[in-house]
Amino acid sequence: MDKKGRETHLLIIRLSAMGDVAMTVPVISALLAKYPNIRITVLTKKQFLPIFSGLNRVSVFEADVKNRHKGLIGLWRLYKELKPLHFDAVADLHNVLRSRILKKYVALDRIPFVQLDKGRKEKGELTRTKNKIFRQLKSTHQRYADVFGRLGFPINLDDVKLLERQALSDKLVDLVQPDTKKWVGIALFAAHEGKMYPLGQMERVIKSLSNTDKYKILLFGGGASEVEQLERISAAYPNTLCMAGKLTLAEELQLISNLDVMLSMDSGNAHLAANYGIPVITVWGVTHPFAGFYPFGQPLENALMANREHFPLIPTSVYGNKVPKGYEKAMETIKPQEITDKVCSILEATLS
Repeated sequence: MDKKGRETHLLIIRLSAMGDVAMTVPVISALLAKYPNIRITVLTKKQFLPIFSGLNRVSVFEADVKNRHKGLIGLWRLYKELKPLHFDAVADLHNVLRSRILKKYVALDRIPFVQLDKGRKEKGELTRTKNKIFRQLKSTHQRYADVFGRLGFPINLDDVKLLERQALSDKLVDLVQPDTKKWVGIALFAAHEGKMYPLGQMERVIKSLSNTDKYKILLFGGGASEVEQLERISAAYPNTLCMAGKLTLAEELQLISNLDVMLSMDSGNAHLAANYGIPVITVWGVTHPFAGFYPFGQPLENALMANREHFPLIPTSVYGNKVPKGYEKAMETIKPQEITDKVCSILEATLS
């Protein structure tokens, strides 16, 4: 697409989930850096707006898919609301029924519309139980980048400029009480149990880190049940604070950008931290980095994975929602001491 130096306005569609939305950020950053005449509007859910706050020339348009923009009529209304923005092309980084319907509406204006190739065939080969093809697949970040390449804006993900650390609000300073201790973020939960490290074992990790008296442990989560569990854990161990239920997403991002390390499941918090260049340790159960959802720019040695010799069907799914019988304990092959040692080694390396 050649506009001969004039501004190009791109519409990017990525509605959910949080981790997938967060993975767009490094790609958009590379796009903006290479093409100074590009302006971007991201169509996403309202709650994800803060994820893009560190990017210049990017605005967010709310998709209210549960109410105003629900169903065929709602999507037509959404299209009519988007039309006055006069976008020149659409990058659909979601490729679901909603965005495919939008594609038909946008086609009325003959605007270029390129959709994400999710790689369903190769992901099926990676996760099937018989004749599994166990190999590294293209990263989701690269799949996003490919969409822009097909629109005429090729980018190199080696050139990504990560988001800058944010200043802490007075509220966060009061909550965390900064001192000389290193900050360890821990996100204990995930959307599916197949991706969650057993809570009792994670408590052993927290206890070990707390006992060093070197680190301040900040627990992340959401939902009433998670908050209750994290409050109990934070009350049981010194140097441990529950952040869940106390912060907006914008405030969480401020805090995450100031961490010294993030320990996370294969979940959204890993991607949010990676966008700021924070060292991220990920713990993997029935999912696997080979599916392409590894946090951006993180070394693979920071991934602690269940033992595939004992559980050879891993990965059993892309999302962690399929746990074959007997695989419920796959994550227990990752010992708490292994996690503790990895956290400490990263933190000690930053001191040297």
